[in-house]
Amino acid sequence: MCNGAILPKLLAFTLPLMCSSVLQLLFNAADIIVVGNFAGDTALAAVGSNTALINLLTNFFLGLSIGANVLVARFYGAKAEEDVSDTVHTAMLLSVFSGIILTVIGCIGARQILIWMQTPEDVLPLATTYLRIYFIGMTSMMVYNFGSAILRAVGDTKRPLYYLSAAGVINIGLNLLFVIVFRMSVAGVALATVISETISASLVIRCMMKEKGSIRLTPSKLRIHPKRFAEILRIGLPASLQGVIFAISNVIIQSSVNSFGSTVVAGNSAASNIEGFVYVSMNSFYQGTISFTSQNVGAGKYERVNKILFTAQACVIVTGLVLGNLAVFFGPDLLGFYTRSAVVKAAGMNRLRIICTVYALCGIMDVMVGSLRGLGYSVMPTIVSLIGACGLRLLWIFTFFRIYEQFHTPQSLYLTYPVSWIITICAHVVCFVIVRRRISRRLKTQSMAQ
Repeated sequence: MCNGAILPKLLAFTLPLMCSSVLQLLFNAADIIVVGNFAGDTALAAVGSNTALINLLTNFFLGLSIGANVLVARFYGAKAEEDVSDTVHTAMLLSVFSGIILTVIGCIGARQILIWMQTPEDVLPLATTYLRIYFIGMTSMMVYNFGSAILRAVGDTKRPLYYLSAAGVINIGLNLLFVIVFRMSVAGVALATVISETISASLVIRCMMKEKGSIRLTPSKLRIHPKRFAEILRIGLPASLQGVIFAISNVIIQSSVNSFGSTVVAGNSAASNIEGFVYVSMNSFYQGTISFTSQNVGAGKYERVNKILFTAQACVIVTGLVLGNLAVFFGPDLLGFYTRSAVVKAAGMNRLRIICTVYALCGIMDVMVGSLRGLGYSVMPTIVSLIGACGLRLLWIFTFFRIYEQFHTPQSLYLTYPVSWIITICAHVVCFVIVRRRISRRLKTQSMAQ
């Protein structure tokens, strides 16, 4: 990552990661497609209405994996093998603790949280069942995500892809078996997801235990190293808080969507799932920006940071524009995989037309954040994102959306996304310019002192 042309190496890094992310999203997509076609629209709404809540409960701990990714990449670039090893063992133990905490929260609080979200009464029992079973597999999900973040930090995005491919095939097969043959409805698809995630986590652990370098995982060395834990928190905690607050805003938006009834909820769920494939494709360039920037900072090659940013932005813009507009063009056909109901498809297209046509804006915003975090600045982009994105969306919901009847529509909710992206991008660009100037001054001072 620290030498040669950036574009081919960035693509070699991000394409397997993109495929991995798409496969991971297929876990949830397979759930929604199978229940939508074989268990009905109520089951579809039950599974889909959980997405925002699942993100809320998991984003905090997944944000910490970003801290692990940045640290491992930086130490790897600086060839500090002992520091890499300490970070790896701290992060993997942290992933286990994270999963256990999430399982307890999800299983105990599922029904009450869904009630707070105004989940329709006809959807609530099935949604509760799905959520409780899903959260049994949280430890496996955390272990896989932390482990794959560590592998990404040293440039390995292929093996996580292979592991998810195997788990994804098993997940889809079990979905069909549990729902069609055993008539288990949402319980079946949740159980299939838990089993497949456990398989992918097991494969990642096996991979890391067989490594010969500094990222080798040795069970006897698993412990929390206070210094590395503090550094993971310093970088990862702002990302965690951003993820949580973003998820809270999405939960509030989901609650507002729920107020329009199960038909709109089902259409919104299917459209959101389609959007997810575009989002994770763009997000791979965010992950690539973090890893590339962190390794080059560790190696002291600050002159490559701007090139990494511009290259990643060009890639994410093309990806967002092409995939986002293809999603709109083929929207009716894609929604047909999730439901046979014409009114549910129409509700889904309302969301796709507004968000996916300009989804590249979201990718631009995320890549700016990735560059800043790779430089070691995690608090600044968090504050900007929270105010610029979450704050504006919530302000709209609690004012115009709720007060004025003409704005109380699903379309007005969806429009808050592109507007907030544009404003937040502008703020991130200003922050990046300030940070680069600050770093340049510091390097110049160090050079003169030497």
